[in-house]
Amino acid sequence: MKVILITLGFAGLCYAFYKVYSRWHLEKNLDDILNSEAVILDVRTAREFAEGHLPGAIHISLGTIREADIPFGKNQPVVTYCSHGLRSIKAAAILKARGFTQVHNGGAMNDLVQRLPPSQR
Repeated sequence: MKVILITLGFAGLCYAFYKVYSRWHLEKNLDDILNSEAVILDVRTAREFAEGHLPGAIHISLGTIREADIPFGKNQPVVTYCSHGLRSIKAAAILKARGFTQVHNGGAMNDLVQRLPPSQR
């Protein structure tokens, strides 16, 4: 019983750390960015994207983003998102390393959809 409680406590602590980490990396002015003509970039797998995505989102999975042809300009605002928020952090860093100047982490899809203007939901 002790082992189960310790395991559950550790899992809870890991989850709390993950939530704080992913929220800490969200852009502070994300609402303003979303109200501009920003590209919404889904970096989940093709299967996840096919199962549902934000309206108008472009799909480039995290696994291919280093080599992919990017269909938007290097100075265009881009908001990345994924299922939980960690892949979007990594994708934003990769795009910045590739020379994209206005890349912003949007975090998890469920959180981002609530921040989108009603016309974009």
